[in-house]
Amino acid sequence: MDMSRQYWKPSNLLNPLPVVLVTSIDKEGKANVMTAAWAGTVCSDPVMVSISIRKERYSHKLIMDSNEFVVCLTNRKLAKVTDYVGVKSGRDIDKFSLEGELKLTKISSQNVKAPSIEESPVCLECKVKHVIELGSHDMFIGEVVGTNIDDTYLDKNNRLNLRKADLIAYSHGQYYTLDKVLGKFGYSVQKKIKKRKKQ
Repeated sequence: MDMSRQYWKPSNLLNPLPVVLVTSIDKEGKANVMTAAWAGTVCSDPVMVSISIRKERYSHKLIMDSNEFVVCLTNRKLAKVTDYVGVKSGRDIDKFSLEGELKLTKISSQNVKAPSIEESPVCLECKVKHVIELGSHDMFIGEVVGTNIDDTYLDKNNRLNLRKADLIAYSHGQYYTLDKVLGKFGYSVQKKIKKRKKQ
């Protein structure tokens, strides 16, 4: 055994994670929003994402009933309200009635009844395709049926610049902004090619 490492029991230390706002809606049309860090991309064709939610959460019931949800990306400006809606339950408060720096604005989604969030840089409108019971959490696999983007983050060529959005991540109980770019996809290969050209 390598004595320079410690071996612990199984843990959820896969970090950092995207921290997102997830909206849902009840049968009467009342919207809710929760914070989720257990979210991810699971398929590119068709485009699908996952969110994992505890059964006792209010949003769990709403998504089970409606079979839809919206995943909204978060940024530095949304950090405080992202935390707040993660520790408060929609059973107790209307999270879309908050004011000041905790304010979230509902806007209509095009493909689902659950609202998108105006302050979010990118919102993914999803319809539930699978629910997988895993234990403490159920995983909702949602097909992305629409994407709406704040055009503030589009460049002059109409390309999305998410770096400009100042996105945040979640790691071991804390929120972080994303730091400097270390490289782009394939940069390790590109460096080797450049070196060969110089030789």
